[in-house]
Amino acid sequence: MKKIIKGGRVATAADVFEADILIENGKIVQIGQNLTDAGAEIIDATGKYVLPGGIDPHTHLDMPFNNTVTDDDWKSGTIAAAFGGTTTILDFCLTAGEEKLSTAVEKWHDKAKGKSAIDYGFHLMIGDLTPETEAELPQLLEQEGITSVKVFMAYAKEFQATDRTLFKAFKIAKDLGAIVMVHCENGSVIDELVEEARRAGHKEPIYHALTRPAELEGEATKRAIELAHIAGAKLYVVHVTCKEAVDEIIAAREKGYDVYGETCPPYLTLDQSALAQPGFEGAKYVWSPPLRPKYHQEHLWNALKAKQLQTIGSDQCSFSFKGKKQLGLNDFSKIPNGGPFIEDRFSILYSEGVAKGRISIHEFVDMISTSAAKIFGLFPQKGTIAIGSDADIVIFDPEAKRQISAKTHHMNVDYNPYEGWEVTGEPISVLVRGEYVIKNKEFVGVLGSGRYIKRPLKTVAAEALNI
Repeated sequence: MKKIIKGGRVATAADVFEADILIENGKIVQIGQNLTDAGAEIIDATGKYVLPGGIDPHTHLDMPFNNTVTDDDWKSGTIAAAFGGTTTILDFCLTAGEEKLSTAVEKWHDKAKGKSAIDYGFHLMIGDLTPETEAELPQLLEQEGITSVKVFMAYAKEFQATDRTLFKAFKIAKDLGAIVMVHCENGSVIDELVEEARRAGHKEPIYHALTRPAELEGEATKRAIELAHIAGAKLYVVHVTCKEAVDEIIAAREKGYDVYGETCPPYLTLDQSALAQPGFEGAKYVWSPPLRPKYHQEHLWNALKAKQLQTIGSDQCSFSFKGKKQLGLNDFSKIPNGGPFIEDRFSILYSEGVAKGRISIHEFVDMISTSAAKIFGLFPQKGTIAIGSDADIVIFDPEAKRQISAKTHHMNVDYNPYEGWEVTGEPISVLVRGEYVIKNKEFVGVLGSGRYIKRPLKTVAAEALNI
């Protein structure tokens, strides 16, 4: 059915203007004043922002890790994302051992099938580059429409790649026109620090942060930057947390390197003291890289404002406190790493950013949607409000106030790191390709209606250069 959104203030990464939007067959077909169509449903957006749907470039749904599995699968995770204003996610397809890359991708398709309420795509993790995987990679990326590969410099026992593998990944990606995403921490040194802390009898959650110092994130970021530069490849640094890493990214970009950076809501708003709470409460705040001392937040906000960091990912990786986080009750190194952020990413950035004057509404849209669309090859199909783009639209009330709580969130976890926080700004209705997923703050979507989006490799080469 045709729809016309009327009375709202349309906000993109470049403009804010009052206009009506006509939607037909899942696309935006007209933007203008006083639009009419006899057969169209009218959506009243008076007093609201009309925003492009959020793109979350960093999620882990139904992901095995630390001898357990994340609590949010593609059903609860994408419903929660939709409530939070996100209409497209890019999830990490993990590979294991000698398993064929195509087998891993097929597993992730099966995880999402019949469950996803919003559109989605994949990043492909690379742990080792055997002759077989090297031969398979180009055809697989082209066939599956995957424009991004992920390499870990941490988690030595699970995912960590060698520098040689990282460098080879950069060279292959450069030839294909893909971008390499890197988790930048020095995993080998971290493992040594963890063992030292355990031998000394430390078991409290705070030692998760104390054994992963910011200097090791900065060192790994520098190393990844230089390897990418030598290979002539594009680098995307995931979940940047600290001044040390920000400084390396800024220095590289000033030299003209193709380096892009992402940070996440907790690093902008929470700090290391959360892990030092009495008892085992700090386990709720264990993820990697860890939370940093509060002064790092200013550097992250400044880097976002200066466009030295481009995107906000949720790094959704949810483990309930009872039963899962408690696996590390007597050993901080066994606490599953990750937190639940997919639902509140949008509101936290608006409330702490736009409402408090740190960033403009244009910058908000860019960070929450447009830049990710460009970097990963979704633009202009997604990430903007323009004629011909998918009608992925959020009707957003900038004056609404709500209190975050595990009692009311839609994620399948028993706690929320922002418990009790009052935020300003809330998605009211959310459309994916012109169809309601959230209507007046109620889920009305259809599980399995989310589409897998193939991204042409050439779009990354063309668009990422403009950021």
